[in-house]
Amino acid sequence: MSDPNPSLRRLVDLTTLDWPALVVADDGLEIAATCTIERLITAEYPAHWRAAPLFEQSAHTLLASYKIWHTATVGGNICLGLPAGAMISMCSALDAELLVWHADGTDSVHRTADIVIGNAQTSLATGDVLRSIRFPAAVLTQRTALRKASYAHLGRSGAVVIARRTPIGVVVSVTAATRRPYVLEVATSDPDVVAQQVLSAIPTDGFHTDAHGTAPWRMSVTEYLVADAVAEVTS
Repeated sequence: MSDPNPSLRRLVDLTTLDWPALVVADDGLEIAATCTIERLITAEYPAHWRAAPLFEQSAHTLLASYKIWHTATVGGNICLGLPAGAMISMCSALDAELLVWHADGTDSVHRTADIVIGNAQTSLATGDVLRSIRFPAAVLTQRTALRKASYAHLGRSGAVVIARRTPIGVVVSVTAATRRPYVLEVATSDPDVVAQQVLSAIPTDGFHTDAHGTAPWRMSVTEYLVADAVAEVTS
């Protein structure tokens, strides 16, 4: 509803389906697409889930007040497909599994980067419904670090980088600076090497220019943010 939709003919209120907002289990966390951002960041999680603080950190990259958090949903943020989508950043970094229901009665599971394919573009077809987002328990136990850059202190994110420490190296996600999420797993913990590899993996035209940042600026700050985030999780 953030943009005009003159061809829209029908709205379906998914919140009336009463999906459980959060399901905490031994094998991970399942988040209903209708779970509000406020519910996600105020819930209690197992103490050994070291990545859980990332939920609130990601929410703070939104250009939104707590009143928006009370209404905006995790699934809605993903389905908008905006480069600065905070839940897109979070899900990309935590290896989320997105369950999609199809109009023909089948379902499928996707990675975030398979759903968000461009600026305000998704691979969802007419009749598709994002049902839930699942994070594996092993990922939730890993250390994370988030870095954000914007033209103004309270402005929309111009670049968001999240690093996650793994047993063999680091996983880095880049959003906001790029038209779609980019996720790279690197088998080294050297911050400068990781930053160079991440930039090499993103095509030059993958960075975009708008009122919130130019492509060259976004490319430059992304390199710095990647090195800084990786240095934190590997220290």
